[in-house]
Amino acid sequence: MNWYVVYTKPKWEKKVAEQLKKNGIECYCPLITQVRQWSDRKKKVEVPLFNSYVFVQLPEADRNLVFQSAGAVRYLFWLGKPAIVRDEEINIIKKGLDGSDTCEVSLVPFQVGDKIELDSGPFSTQTAIVQEVNKTHYILVLESLGCVLKMKFK
Repeated sequence: MNWYVVYTKPKWEKKVAEQLKKNGIECYCPLITQVRQWSDRKKKVEVPLFNSYVFVQLPEADRNLVFQSAGAVRYLFWLGKPAIVRDEEINIIKKGLDGSDTCEVSLVPFQVGDKIELDSGPFSTQTAIVQEVNKTHYILVLESLGCVLKMKFK
């Protein structure tokens, strides 16, 4: 049996997964725990890893059973056919979310003076020093080429 991707109404992922399980359909809605802050408190809540998507595993002939659940909108299609997710990919998602290896990821912008290596574009593999950081662009000095590069954000 194949895994398919079901598109749901916004914020209905957990409800649809619950209804599918009640109907005897194997499904998987990967959840992550986030800390949400309100004006008076912080709370840990479980939110779907993929917004508006639930994975279902069922035979091709039974695909329409999914629509008995309120909130299921349609299947995700790829090249005119229902998108199929391999078992290995589902297992990778499950393994990544099992919680044994927890880490916190944060995005830190470049600072003036940082030495970076460009990994794409015409200057890939070149080393540059960040000279200026602005809200709209970076200015980088490419010492090996003897030039200054201005990179705009889109």
